[in-house]
Amino acid sequence: MSLPSFEEYKLQHMASGCTEVLVRDWEPNQIVGQHSHPFTADALMVHGEMWLTVGEQIQHLRVGETFHLEANTLHQERYGSQGATYWVARTNTSI
Repeated sequence: MSLPSFEEYKLQHMASGCTEVLVRDWEPNQIVGQHSHPFTADALMVHGEMWLTVGEQIQHLRVGETFHLEANTLHQERYGSQGATYWVARTNTSI
């Protein structure tokens, strides 16, 4: 599987109207309890794995897979034994 470069990912999402594009790194076995964000997020896994829980739905995400969260969606995150990295394109809904 071939992933785009971070710069390609960033340029594509900024051109589509995203507010910012970031690299997010997570420690091995890190758990982030239920929370929400004031922005819409579109992300691409580039290292490790994570489990994203929204309500009763659990998504197990690996390298090359994507996820989307609407702003203000309650969710939980759990990261694998290698930690994880994803690139996330955020669109701030309060601007």
